[in-house]
Amino acid sequence: MALSPTVVGSAGLAADGRGLDALKLQAAQGDVQAQRAALKEASRQLESLFMRELLKSMRESTKQLNPDSGGEGGLATDLFDQQMSVQMAGQPGGLAGLIQRELSRQLGASEAASAPAGAASALGKSTFRFAGTAAPTAPSKGRDDFVQQHRAAAERVAQESGIPAAFMLGQAGHETGWGRSAIQTAGGGNSHNLFGIKATGGWTGKVAQVTTTEYVDGEPRKVVAKFRAYDSYEESFRDYARLITDNPRYEKAQAVAKSGSAQAYAAELQKAGYATDPQYASKLSRAIQSTLSVARGAGGTQA
Repeated sequence: MALSPTVVGSAGLAADGRGLDALKLQAAQGDVQAQRAALKEASRQLESLFMRELLKSMRESTKQLNPDSGGEGGLATDLFDQQMSVQMAGQPGGLAGLIQRELSRQLGASEAASAPAGAASALGKSTFRFAGTAAPTAPSKGRDDFVQQHRAAAERVAQESGIPAAFMLGQAGHETGWGRSAIQTAGGGNSHNLFGIKATGGWTGKVAQVTTTEYVDGEPRKVVAKFRAYDSYEESFRDYARLITDNPRYEKAQAVAKSGSAQAYAAELQKAGYATDPQYASKLSRAIQSTLSVARGAGGTQA
């Protein structure tokens, strides 16, 4: 008899181990909606743990301020606090929503393990299409929105450059935190710089000067650097493609891009010095694989 997947509800006892087992089962389901529900419930439980520790700390502080209050009912009080933390967690405006967004962001950049073995190699062609309506024009709020927002521009540039759209979207997402950490101009305007390309060499266009993290001898350092600024996101994609296809230092990266291997492409970019982060290749590879998962979830197909 097969077990039907269920959604873990917010009601329940704090010490009920069956809730954790149900949550694990739900997270293991291939259904995207079930996994999102499991993530929401996990966030609520994390908030519940925090609330429990907060209540415990408050009671201990009360005892220190009023020694005559006594310590009766220690076990009953602890169980009461546990149950109260369960009931208090998950309320609108609480920590659960913030925790869920942060977990979603982190999981969005680390889904390489979930990608089928042939998914990356299927990207030998230059572009992919997504099912659904046109990309939104509002600022992206997460990985899925980010990919949908920029997919059209990425596909057009992919047709011209031969660099797979997924590679460019994944790198743009990694560089900007899926749109959350975009480079701004001095006046707070949008630089449209999706790839962290600096204003070095013969760049004569607009510039955005910001504080960024660079790795010197493997150690992170905060430095002020100048970055290129564009009039549109598509201009950023085109400038990135020119950098990869025209600069001899990225010749190997351009060659392996046609093979469809995200790992090889990311590794060659790091070898060529695209970024100073010693873990850049592995992070970029995961971001590209994550982009592929969006395409699969949207019912998209490679073309």
